[in-house]
Amino acid sequence: MQTSLPRPVGNQLLFRFLLVATAMYLVWFFGYVQWLAHDGWLDTALCNNIASSGVALLQILHFSATLDTHIPALVLMAGEQSVIVGPPCNGLVLYALFAGFVLAFPGPWRRKAWFIPLGIALIWLLNVVRVAALAINHHYSHQTVDFNHHYTYTFVVYSCIFGLWMLWARRLATPSQMA
Repeated sequence: MQTSLPRPVGNQLLFRFLLVATAMYLVWFFGYVQWLAHDGWLDTALCNNIASSGVALLQILHFSATLDTHIPALVLMAGEQSVIVGPPCNGLVLYALFAGFVLAFPGPWRRKAWFIPLGIALIWLLNVVRVAALAINHHYSHQTVDFNHHYTYTFVVYSCIFGLWMLWARRLATPSQMA
């Protein structure tokens, strides 16, 4: 016979969410902002990975794309500088934001164990597509890159993250017995 703890309700759920979110923010602040960000190795690795994956996608699509030999986060299109992936654009904050919400929101840990990596992979893929699209954009219409970088991508990626959160909150966070 399996016994389960009573599920928190109402304000208890909100308090739990805020408590977990605050704890995760403190882990992020002290773990990343105060420690890892200063070293820079994680940001550098993510920037290089996103840039090289963007180049691979462009090459699959038969574009003449390469990485700069001296700056591995710089995408070249037909030998011309096109897109550089910097720490603010490597997706790390988005991965943490997405995972933090799912972890703080009540739900079965088994589902969180597959949903968080799947969501992060989707956000990573969106970022790779973004880099490739911005490189193409720069190659054919460089005057629109700034707008697309700051507004179009922001709208697309945050809409995707919001959709994933809604999927989690409305469908996956509810145990199957109650669904």
